[in-house]
Order: sequence, then C-alpha cells, then structure tokens
Amino acid sequence: MQRTVLKGKIHRATVTQANRNYEGSVTISENLIDAAGIIKHVQANFWDVTNGARLTTYAIRGGQGSEVICINGAGAHRVQKGDIVIIAAFVQVTEDEANAWQPSVVFVDSYNRFRAIGKKEQAQSDMPPR
Repeated sequence: MQRTVLKGKIHRATVTQANRNYEGSVTISENLIDAAGIIKHVQANFWDVTNGARLTTYAIRGGQGSEVICINGAGAHRVQKGDIVIIAAFVQVTEDEANAWQPSVVFVDSYNRFRAIGKKEQAQSDMPPR
C-alpha cells in the first residue's frame, strides 16, 4: 500500500512577484527549493494564508539566494505580491516508509531568508516576529 506524505514545505513565505504573463508555475529561490526537497517541475500546492486561495501548480527554480517566490500564470490572478503563503509538495511512500517519514519543513523570515528546517516549535524560537 502507498501513502501520500508531505515531502517538503516552505512555511509562511512572502510572495515577491505575481506574473500573469508567464505560462504557469511557481518560481522558488534555489536555496529554499533545495532545503525543502522540492524538485523542479514537481506538483506544488500553494496555499495563500493572506486570502485563503489554494491552488496546485508546479515548481521551477529561481536564482540562488534570490529569495524569490513568484506565482506565475493564472495563479497570479488569485495571489498578490506581499501575500503570505505555504508551498508544499507530497510524495508516495510505502506503509513502512510512512511510519518513519520526516518531511523537510523550511521556515523563512519576512524576506524569505532561510531560518530553520524542522518542527514549528523548534524554528519559532529562532524567528523574529513579522
């Protein structure tokens, strides 16, 4: 039996751009996408904390250290620059793998600078308030 588990997520990132003219996807800074274990062209769930919008797209790599989070294409009609978002990718694993699975949860500050990987309780103490 296969289970769908969280592969990785970037928690409470700030959208830096919304580009309606691009063909689609979400562009994610290379250092953040790598830390979350999200690979290019993989399905990405995009949850807008600011307005409640939820959409599914695919991830593409932005520049290393660019701190870019850019929603492209049709999604840019629902998500705006400055919105706070969660980006998550999932993976299929066996039942045995699921029992021991640990996702990569990436925490960022309000400028999308990498802060920590791990559980929310651990990372919160390292993060300044927004």
